Amino acid sequence: MKYGCSVMLFMLITFVTHAKSESDEQAINQILDSFHQAAADANGQRYFNLMTDDAIFLGTDASERWTKANFKDYVEPHFTKGNGWLYIPQHRNISLINNTQVAFFDELLNNVNYGLCRGTGILVKTAQGWKISQYNLSVPLPNAIAKDVAQQIKEHQESK
Repeated sequence: MKYGCSVMLFMLITFVTHAKSESDEQAINQILDSFHQAAADANGQRYFNLMTDDAIFLGTDASERWTKANFKDYVEPHFTKGNGWLYIPQHRNISLINNTQVAFFDELLNNVNYGLCRGTGILVKTAQGWKISQYNLSVPLPNAIAKDVAQQIKEHQESK
């Protein structure tokens, strides 16, 4: 009986942990979907409320490393004019760590101007729920054209 109780307890803990993990993943999916929808709707208040106060946004250009405040200064004039941007998630992976207090993700996105993009980042669980702590938007580069594009980037940097 002693081992039966231990097995039952282990199974219960595993079930609860798995259920909590699924619940967190659902919440994170909702946060990321809301983040993209708020950008599409040019809703700055909702967009920035989904980020931690110390969040960092990394854009596709190497110079684009913004604190939340800097990014807000850049984005708000566009949102005020109703100019948002739409990135449609195609596939997303979420990994929970640190006893489900931190999550990192990667997602493939589709955008009318840039085509296939990749978003990666980190979320942290706060008293207000999950918040985006870092978001990195990039354009995946096919290996078959990487050398040509790298050469174009090098020439562009040298021409400055």
